[in-house]
Amino acid sequence: MTDNVAQQIIQRIAAELGVQPRQVAAAVQLLDEGATVPFIARYRKEATDNLDDTQLRNLEERLLYLRELEERRAAILQSIDEQGKLSDTLRAAIEAAETKQVLEDLYLPYKPKRRTRAQIAREAGLEPLALALLGDPMLDPALEAARFVDAEKGVADVKAALDGARDILSEQFGETAELLGKIREFMSAEGVVSSKVVEGKEREEGEKFRDYYDYAETLATVPSHRALALFRGRNLGILMIKLGLGEERDALAPHPCEGMIAAHVGIRQQNRPADKWLGDVCRWCWRVKVQPHLESELLTQLRESAESEAIRVFARNLKALLLAAPAGPKAVIGLDPGLRTGVKVAVVDRTGKLLATDTIYPHEPRRDWDGSLAKLARLAQATGAELISIGNGTASRETDRLATELIKRHPELKLQKIVVSEAGASVYSASELAAKEFPELDVSLRGAVSIARRLQDPLAELVKIEPKAIGVGQYQHDVNQRELARMLDAVVEDCVNAVGVDVNTASVPLLARVSGLNSALAKNIVEFRDSNGAFPSREALKKVPRLGDKTFEQAAGFLRVNGGENPLDRSSVHPEAYPVVERILARISKQISEVMGNREAIRGLSPAEFVDERFGLPTVKDILGELEKPGRDPRPEFKTASFQEGVEKLSDLKPGMLLEGVVTNVAAFGAFIDIGVHQDGLVHVSAMSTKFIKDPHEVVKAGDIVKVKVLEVDEKRQRISLTMRLSDDLPPAGERSGARPQGSGGTHRPPRQREAEPASAMAAAFAKLKR
Repeated sequence: MTDNVAQQIIQRIAAELGVQPRQVAAAVQLLDEGATVPFIARYRKEATDNLDDTQLRNLEERLLYLRELEERRAAILQSIDEQGKLSDTLRAAIEAAETKQVLEDLYLPYKPKRRTRAQIAREAGLEPLALALLGDPMLDPALEAARFVDAEKGVADVKAALDGARDILSEQFGETAELLGKIREFMSAEGVVSSKVVEGKEREEGEKFRDYYDYAETLATVPSHRALALFRGRNLGILMIKLGLGEERDALAPHPCEGMIAAHVGIRQQNRPADKWLGDVCRWCWRVKVQPHLESELLTQLRESAESEAIRVFARNLKALLLAAPAGPKAVIGLDPGLRTGVKVAVVDRTGKLLATDTIYPHEPRRDWDGSLAKLARLAQATGAELISIGNGTASRETDRLATELIKRHPELKLQKIVVSEAGASVYSASELAAKEFPELDVSLRGAVSIARRLQDPLAELVKIEPKAIGVGQYQHDVNQRELARMLDAVVEDCVNAVGVDVNTASVPLLARVSGLNSALAKNIVEFRDSNGAFPSREALKKVPRLGDKTFEQAAGFLRVNGGENPLDRSSVHPEAYPVVERILARISKQISEVMGNREAIRGLSPAEFVDERFGLPTVKDILGELEKPGRDPRPEFKTASFQEGVEKLSDLKPGMLLEGVVTNVAAFGAFIDIGVHQDGLVHVSAMSTKFIKDPHEVVKAGDIVKVKVLEVDEKRQRISLTMRLSDDLPPAGERSGARPQGSGGTHRPPRQREAEPASAMAAAFAKLKR
């Protein structure tokens, strides 16, 4: 890539992000040198002039796209040039193309392809016939075609000659980049996506897609969750999807798009001999050449756009879950609920070390309630446990009731109980990591350990699980898995580095997410720590095999050494900036131990006094802030939701109930709330606030504790409709659908579809989206 092209990319990204080209250039250089986004955002503010992590992630994504665009542009230019068809005009058009789609439109006529009907017709010598009829509509098509009949060339009769000429013109029209662009723009704005149920599928699993059996919506307004529901239904063989202009406009003769083709190539109906034939060519071009191509392309774009939105939703939910409030260093009893197989019990100490495991059988069929209580009391007494962490799966409410009684019977233990999401615990239990960590422990008991630890520190525990298995996504199995993994990995990296990692207690999976590190280096750090004891300082990390200066630069600021030789090693101040701290200490004549966490010690200092050639004002401000509150955790204060006593299953719910719950997942159309009945309820986006809300993330995030009112309960379809507008009236009994809350209109759906939220999207969601 030439320097000129690289500068053009920088200029374009700067314009898109609304920042200066020099900021983008500095970020690109740092990224190309191997710096991570968290490192650049935190420790290279002077270079990028304070670009934050969100801007840098967007910059990184656009840089990848635009570099791929330039590589494709170069390949297309080379291909056409090798064919000897690269005119100055075509070169200029290709060099001006700003998207991959425009590039491909320009390349379409020159793209090597299998022999087409048009190519066969040209080989049979029919191109002069096609051009003659297009150029002079006064010619009689049949008379002109008769001159080209030649059995030896495969042109058996007049019809064959005219068909060949039609194929040549259809290909010529259909591969005109400007025309394709116009029709694409028209269909993008006016197109209607419709679906019908495949005959005979109504009574099968397609019941969940019943809102799509006769569905239509403009392409431009289909939200991501409905689009993904449509494509899932098609993939399952339940739905047929079509893109057109709606039944009435598609039935017009000529079709509006046929008219666009005719107008672009100069064909008019003036009752001349060739006019009807040329009109038929336009119809053929639309129905056979252009319409199938654009339908496939625009539906693919819809799917990709929907996938991108679903990935963004997943990423936001994952970030909220990873940055959920930690209970902190407290001994925890983890309970993995079960009925017949019993409740698995694991106790971990304040550092997460496993102390004891057991299995109790308080529920059916054994019903050893008192024995289970006694066993839990002994474990709590022996281990000094302070918290009980209960997985929210099968029998969680029954187990929650057991914990409630334990607390009542033994107030001296001072226990607290919390129900936590157990999503991904089974994945961790069966993982290679869990097998290495607990080789002698039964798989089911490993899940209880994970449930206990994720209460202490959700981030440290959840990084051990593949992000996709954490269960906060929307159609995560239907989206581009490469893009999903890339986005989720970036989220995990950002979260881990935002919080920081204790290098002397962190696991290999947690260390592997630190800026500059990978699994191999993380393993080396842990092995070195196990062999040599705790790291006394950040500087000691340089003794770890294969951890060089560049890696140390990227990682050191995010690694914490608590209780080490240098108090600064437990802060986010990077070792490279320690000289700045030394100048600050010299100015106020104090030791670092007197300053860390002492706001008064640095009150009145001007950051500008300590700026030098290497460290600018942003870094000095960060240093002073960190001295004031060293190692501060960006996560919120730990709080718990209280589920209502006596509300344990769907049949216990009644419209009008006011309940407290935890947001488990946020989708494009609303939020799912765990209210303690084994089935999440849905608050539609329109029922979240008295004001208009476009995106549910404006109001809630995963892990939030909210108050809700029950609007409707549909036990048959396992659906609970909730509202966060507690003053909302209940819908009349005759109008209750069980599918959506009152007032949940406001989509851009045609009138006949407004009353039914997509069953496939919601049914999948009501199944907790934890597959």
